[in-house]
Amino acid sequence: MNMSLPFHFKEFSINQDRCAMKIGTDGVLLGAWVSIDQNTNQILDLGAGTGIIALQLAQRNVFADIDAIEIDDAAFEQCTENFENSSWADRLFCYHASAQEFATEVDESYDLIVSNPPFYSPSDRKDESLKKGEEMKKSRKLARFNDSLPFEHLIDCVHMLLSEKGSFALILPRKEEKSFISLASEAGLFPRRICRVKGNSTSEEKRSLLEFSFQRTEIEFTELTIETERHMYTDDYRNLVKQFYLKM
Repeated sequence: MNMSLPFHFKEFSINQDRCAMKIGTDGVLLGAWVSIDQNTNQILDLGAGTGIIALQLAQRNVFADIDAIEIDDAAFEQCTENFENSSWADRLFCYHASAQEFATEVDESYDLIVSNPPFYSPSDRKDESLKKGEEMKKSRKLARFNDSLPFEHLIDCVHMLLSEKGSFALILPRKEEKSFISLASEAGLFPRRICRVKGNSTSEEKRSLLEFSFQRTEIEFTELTIETERHMYTDDYRNLVKQFYLKM
């Protein structure tokens, strides 16, 4: 994929040449999977990157106003550009701030909060082989490692910004699922939907899609397998993302 060229979806395009973290399956999965209906009026995307998830949600709900938060300078500029180039520019706005700053300064509540947060803690750096000496760019480091938005801070922000009957959704490595649920429960946020994702039928579960609310409910568990073989996608995956990808 030529990162200098826009990535075209069915109803919008994404420029990503100045963003540290490029479009990937995780973000698109979350934007397609999260529960959203016509009563979802105010949406917040914490750590927007290119703006892909916010744009997906704007496509899925033609009435909602959507705010996004992005701390990285270049990603903020590119996200704003992608919003302005879309058909829903009047309903999308990106703030240049940290999630913590936004949560403490904005008197607003949201019906839906979404996040594709940084996955890796500092202790994971060697294990994930992501750091090559001291040459890793600061922006990519910020986007990949959760130094800038530890899970505890993310949950605190959601607790402050989520409406009483609202929902919060994110995607995490499968290995982080249990600990994140435990942290969220301490803040009164309880899982109501969990979808575990694996690349193919023989691979292990790599990701967890999680949806929380302030109400305790019976959890809806599902599984999603992406491919039957390389570049051959399952019907479940196709049905989930076909409204976005051109070739689905």
